[in-house]
Amino acid sequence: MTNEPSSPVCYATDATDAYMVYADRDEILSTLNMLLEAERAGTRVAQGSGKSATLSGYAQLMRGVRKDEAHWCAMLTRQIQRLGGTPSRRTGAFLDKAMAIPAPLDRLAFLNRGQVWVVRKLDELMPRVRDAALHADLKDMADRHRANIRLADDFLARSSDGASG
Repeated sequence: MTNEPSSPVCYATDATDAYMVYADRDEILSTLNMLLEAERAGTRVAQGSGKSATLSGYAQLMRGVRKDEAHWCAMLTRQIQRLGGTPSRRTGAFLDKAMAIPAPLDRLAFLNRGQVWVVRKLDELMPRVRDAALHADLKDMADRHRANIRLADDFLARSSDGASG
């Protein structure tokens, strides 16, 4: 027997995700489905907006956004299925709200606010995701949304500069 102090056995690896302040499976699946519905709406907004575009560069921007949104729909569907969930088939209410905006630049600004909302939801979720593969996909999604937000902001700034000159 020694007089050396010892520390107790650590059982942290046996703790549940919720105990360790990570989101549990149900919360993750619910959030991923909410994001899937929003991305599906974004895909359709970008598709519909690009078809009726008359502003120079607008259709190209919308094609890029649509491609990204469709990519994230596929990623979210894959992750939901990997986690044993069922992907939602619904499209977010954002679609009808966005398509009711007739002016292309106003619709783009609204779409961009939707992109900001997605980034905020991702930023709230990511610190609470223990699954490394899911976390990496969500980080990529947030980074790409940030890039699209910058592209849309730049387009809106150029377009408003041209309109005022």
